[in-house]
Amino acid sequence: MIAAMMTRARPLAGLIGLSALLLAGAAALPAKAADPIVMKLATATLNDSQHEWMKRFAAAVERDSQGRIKAEIYPASQLGPIPRQIEGTQFGSIQAWIGPPEFLAGVDARYEVLSAPGLFKDLAHANKTLEDKEFRDAFLALGADKGLKGSSLFLSGPAVIVTRKPSPRLADFKGQKIRVLAAPLQMEQIKRLDGTPVPMALGNVLPALQQGAIDGVMSSPPVVTALKFYDSAPNMTETNHAIVSVITVLSKSWFDALPADLKPMVEKHAWQTGRDVYQWSVDFHNAQRNAWVQAGGKLIALPPEDQAEMNKRFNGLGDEVVKGQTPEIQKIYGILKAAAERAK
Repeated sequence: MIAAMMTRARPLAGLIGLSALLLAGAAALPAKAADPIVMKLATATLNDSQHEWMKRFAAAVERDSQGRIKAEIYPASQLGPIPRQIEGTQFGSIQAWIGPPEFLAGVDARYEVLSAPGLFKDLAHANKTLEDKEFRDAFLALGADKGLKGSSLFLSGPAVIVTRKPSPRLADFKGQKIRVLAAPLQMEQIKRLDGTPVPMALGNVLPALQQGAIDGVMSSPPVVTALKFYDSAPNMTETNHAIVSVITVLSKSWFDALPADLKPMVEKHAWQTGRDVYQWSVDFHNAQRNAWVQAGGKLIALPPEDQAEMNKRFNGLGDEVVKGQTPEIQKIYGILKAAAERAK
């Protein structure tokens, strides 16, 4: 009997021993690394300062998080038109949107104040204004209650108007349909040139130019050259009356859910990348002017008397438009004007 019991116990003992060995081996294996935190970055443009910012920021965050954050870059509206990109960022399916702040005017009308003409004498002055701490902190905080965390602010370039037909004189803009961003400060500029402002999604602009639905676009050289608008609207009038700026907004819900040690790193790189990309933006702007000409486009400067007349028409435009809007818009505009004055 005892011998039989021992015989039956041997397989059980073997199984117990094998289980112990397996458990010991499993304990010796390294724990499976947690899945990285995905960070989708979206913009509408390609191969410009917005795209450059994305590439630099993504590389810096992946490096300093030691792979805990995995960046995915989606330029050229790969994640949908701009309104869908912004909505995705608000709700957290996209982690960052990069583009002109005027596109956020539907979220908060205060985002449009940087469209005001006549505030900046050149790109260096504009850049110094954007880096002003009082203005920067106030402007980047605008979307906090709408799911957006402002994190960076930098330049695209000076404003220009590209048109299907040559527009060497101020009077040539009369009656032309010019695409602008959906912001009163931009639309009023075209009205004061006796043209018709046409707000339109960026993805629809080139077909509209090709079909003659619009006559031109107000934008900046890096944007219009990168998107090859010279094929349909080869005449670039360098009005230089305002700047086109770029903001980066993070999904606030995504940022708030980050581990505590990653939050300051993400914030630091977002702002620092915006500062670092300034000189790249200036050099790129100059290169894109040359590329415009090499592709068959023309650069047009208004005669001095026309430029003076344009400046006269735009003088005080920002004050006039903002005066009729909410106290909140008037306040942020006042902060911007004070920053521009300090930056002189």
